[in-house]
Amino acid sequence: MRDTRESRLLLVLLIAIAFALITVDIRGGEDSPVDGARRAAATVFGPIENGVSGAVDPIGNAVTAVRESGDRHDRLAELERENAALKAELGSDDRGRSRLKQLDKLLKVSGQGQYGIKGAQVIAIGAAQGFSWTITIDAGSDDGIQRDMTVLNGDGLVGRVTTVGPTTATVLLASDPDFTVGTRMEGSDELGFAAGQGDRPLRVELLNGKAEIKKGDRLVTFGSQADKPFVPGVPVGVVSRVDPSGGDLTRTVYVTPYVAFSKLDVVGVVVQAPGKDPRDTVLPKKPQPTPTPTVTVTVTPSAPADGLNQQEQ
Repeated sequence: MRDTRESRLLLVLLIAIAFALITVDIRGGEDSPVDGARRAAATVFGPIENGVSGAVDPIGNAVTAVRESGDRHDRLAELERENAALKAELGSDDRGRSRLKQLDKLLKVSGQGQYGIKGAQVIAIGAAQGFSWTITIDAGSDDGIQRDMTVLNGDGLVGRVTTVGPTTATVLLASDPDFTVGTRMEGSDELGFAAGQGDRPLRVELLNGKAEIKKGDRLVTFGSQADKPFVPGVPVGVVSRVDPSGGDLTRTVYVTPYVAFSKLDVVGVVVQAPGKDPRDTVLPKKPQPTPTPTVTVTVTPSAPADGLNQQEQ
């Protein structure tokens, strides 16, 4: 196409229409008028993304070790045996070791929280259907994945499923500005709502404006009605800053998430919620403070110089 005034006007018009559709989609939520188009896009582009991922990463099939863990919670031991067998298959490859470590952590978290999960691999960053903070995973409706399911990894909360195709699904990350999740503070049980802020810490509005919160306090998900979109007890993050209390009805704190959203690879979709709230049992162990070494110096006093002179005389 030649660079003419008409072509430039057409380009501007197309961009304006695209942003208008994005705005309508975000404001519409589940009732978005373009939800059907997003689902169609997931159906069309999902297999392509899946195929490309399989071509460039042959050991990606390793995550099938946890694909069926949602069928029965008591399959954890069997999954661990399968995971051990993968170590011999993947050998000493650095990528393989990293993925095995992620699988081990994911199995541990799902076992501690009694979450029934479907394992999946991240095959794309940024959805083809929008401009949100999202990932695409290689599991879809054929694997039992549904909209508004919790997604986690071995570190904690990753996000929630927003769009599902037959073999792939789109996950809205907890770092997205449109993401909100109910939280509960470890120990004190103070409730709040965490919102994503892109690459900055999560912003949490506590319902109690006089809540006693300090740096280092930890949060988990509070859970949703019928466990959708969030199951309870999933680690969210650690308080990194507390705004001074100004007598407001709520109190604002900032939380560094456990999950590194720029390094996602192996994740789990919770297809079966735990029978009871795991509370704080899924949180990682708190690091022990390093003791400060002490050095004792013994000083032997020397005899005064004048006393020595007097004895000599």
